[in-house]
Amino acid sequence: MNERWLPRIQEVGERLAEEFALARRPATDGPQPHELRASDADRDRVAEVLNEAASDGRLAMDEFEERLTALYNARTLGELARLTADLLPAEEQPFRLDGRPVSAIFKKEQREGRWVVPAELPVTAMFGTTKLDLRDAIMQNRRVVINATLMFGGLEIHVPEGVEVIRVSKDKTVRLTRAQEDPDCPVIEVRTSNFLGEVKVKEPPKRKRRR
Repeated sequence: MNERWLPRIQEVGERLAEEFALARRPATDGPQPHELRASDADRDRVAEVLNEAASDGRLAMDEFEERLTALYNARTLGELARLTADLLPAEEQPFRLDGRPVSAIFKKEQREGRWVVPAELPVTAMFGTTKLDLRDAIMQNRRVVINATLMFGGLEIHVPEGVEVIRVSKDKTVRLTRAQEDPDCPVIEVRTSNFLGEVKVKEPPKRKRRR
């Protein structure tokens, strides 16, 4: 394949994957990512960005004080996100709220760090690999559905302790993690449409029981 056409193929593939995902995404009655309540740890992340921006001159002292006041009055993630929107590019923000589909067309794409996992997340891997790191993520629902379209591609999921992952393909359901003791534990349901695609899950090592 002519390498000159590869970026164009990637762009068209990602656009089609996003349009298809948006068309099939159902409405949700739960809170949207920007409406979720912020934690003290989220405020600390934003405070670090503001302090750095004030120290290097991107924020004047009066702007810094104004944003710091807004920081400690903020209740939701959306309110916090607005405070750093003009200070860092999207991929370097303290957390991500976009909830957009994840597409890897002839490349590797990943989501990691502090990000909101929507109730339903479309993932596409075509001759590429998508990596979803959930260890520091915020799950919008206790049950998240990942609609994975894999064409000669792979999906890799990193989960924290206490999260169960199952794979649903046609009429077959397979557990990809150890069985959890808590029947109400968070569940990641991976629904796959694949042509020679692979799903891998990495979970923390099992704790040894004390004697």
